[in-house]
Amino acid sequence: MFRLSNNLVGILNFVTFLLSVPILAAGIWLAKRADTDCEKFLEKPVIALGVFLMVVSIAGLVGACCRVSWLLWAYLLVMFLLILLLFAFTVFAFVVTNKGAGEALSGKGYKEYKLGDYSNWLQKRVNSTKNWNKIKSCLIDSKVCQAYADDYAKDTAVKDLYNENLSALQSGCCKPPDSCNFTYVSPIVWNAGTTTTYTDSDCSAWSNDVNVLCYNCQSCKAGLLDNLKRDWKKVAIVNIIVLVVLIIVYSVGCCAFRNNREDNAFWKGRYP
Repeated sequence: MFRLSNNLVGILNFVTFLLSVPILAAGIWLAKRADTDCEKFLEKPVIALGVFLMVVSIAGLVGACCRVSWLLWAYLLVMFLLILLLFAFTVFAFVVTNKGAGEALSGKGYKEYKLGDYSNWLQKRVNSTKNWNKIKSCLIDSKVCQAYADDYAKDTAVKDLYNENLSALQSGCCKPPDSCNFTYVSPIVWNAGTTTTYTDSDCSAWSNDVNVLCYNCQSCKAGLLDNLKRDWKKVAIVNIIVLVVLIIVYSVGCCAFRNNREDNAFWKGRYP
């Protein structure tokens, strides 16, 4: 006979199974259509997530509805490990994003960002040449700076640009730092002066080439980390909600597992 907890676990896992299908399909589509490093970077995690959700949901569905205790036990074990991992990641996300903030500039509508202000762990990730080349490819493909140039093309004087509320990526990747004192021509064209020695290495890294700009600058890495910091904090808050849901599902699953054992013991006792 079916119990309420078994039915709930079955329904929840059926919904999860339905969700895993489009996720897996999206991963396969990306694998076939990916042309850039940015797209290729996404395909494997998406496919892995789709397969994981599908396998786990099938185990929970069959275990709960067909009274297969070992499958339900395996499902509960995976859920328990998932709860632990999600809890650890949530704590980790709050710790590594605790440091770092943009520096407000007098008379400017935007902030500038310094890589050294962020956590050492995040700095190591973006200072890796291999990692940064992939990230830089994504930034170029997403046309962050091209959109910035189009949006602020009307700013014919540097004082007009100074009043704009630029994003962290626009400020860090699409223009040279203010300390370089370059001559403004357009939002993505700045001419260097006669000085060849700069106190800020980003000044030497700047180029008017649309595929270079300040993508190799420390300020660009810092701008990315500022975006990442805000996104991770949002994800961490969502994770807390997901954790509560997973704990509830895990508790219901434990009740279903107990029901399975009681039902199996009942039928064995009735038909020895």
